[in-house]
Amino acid sequence: MRTKSLLSNIFVHIFIIAFGFVMIYPLLWMFGTSFKPQMELFSSASLFPEQPTFENYIKGWQGVAGIPFVKFIWNGIIVASLCVVGNIISGSLTAFAFARLQFKLRGLFFVLMLLTMMIPTHAVLIPQYIVFNKLSLIDTYIPLTLPKFFAVESFFVFLMVQFMRGIPRDLDEAAYVDGGNAFYVYSWIMLPLTIPAIVTTAIFSFMWTWNDFFSQLLYLNNPEKYTIALGLRLFMDSTGESSWGSLFAMSFVSLIPVLFIFIFLQKYLVEGITAGSVKG
Repeated sequence: MRTKSLLSNIFVHIFIIAFGFVMIYPLLWMFGTSFKPQMELFSSASLFPEQPTFENYIKGWQGVAGIPFVKFIWNGIIVASLCVVGNIISGSLTAFAFARLQFKLRGLFFVLMLLTMMIPTHAVLIPQYIVFNKLSLIDTYIPLTLPKFFAVESFFVFLMVQFMRGIPRDLDEAAYVDGGNAFYVYSWIMLPLTIPAIVTTAIFSFMWTWNDFFSQLLYLNNPEKYTIALGLRLFMDSTGESSWGSLFAMSFVSLIPVLFIFIFLQKYLVEGITAGSVKG
């Protein structure tokens, strides 16, 4: 029985390692290809370059169209940071209202909020674009960031609501007895106890905004304002020669912040999701 269990564990681990390698193979191929010279990019399918070179990283970091690549990174950080702050502030305030406050039609408003999660994003793109165009806000970061401060991401609100419902109401009552108001309960009790859900919101907000391409392509026209997703597209020239090597190199650079966040904050990510799913 012990030998059978050992063989079973070995088989399971081999399967997991093989499956993990298959899943991570595209990333490994992109990393290896980023060190290949231009002539070797598509002539070899090997993960390891025959003649490694840093030329792709040097040229890619210099940018394209006279714009250094660090400019795209900085623009992406600005947009992603504003979206993170907006989702945390508006999401936590809205979730606190739904989870802790009593007001008329609270249940109806909560259901309506959940229904907005079922509306495809592309169904509201044209009305939103018309509104922002009328306000002369096209080619600015406002259409990408301002809605986040009005709790438009229902998923984050729902996540925080479920988490806050698991916090004992005795803490609220004790604060009210001591003379505190609703804002005191929100800022000094709910927020510190909702850290896992807040970190989860921050991680998803950053990753979704950092990797977003369609919305940024829709609202941004000036290459000087392009984020990293749009900056990578500039390496693809449909009328001339495309810089594939620089594209692969800078694509890997763009993944570093996401990998860093996931590796070092995945404990909070898992805790926030699992706690929000079982509490209620």
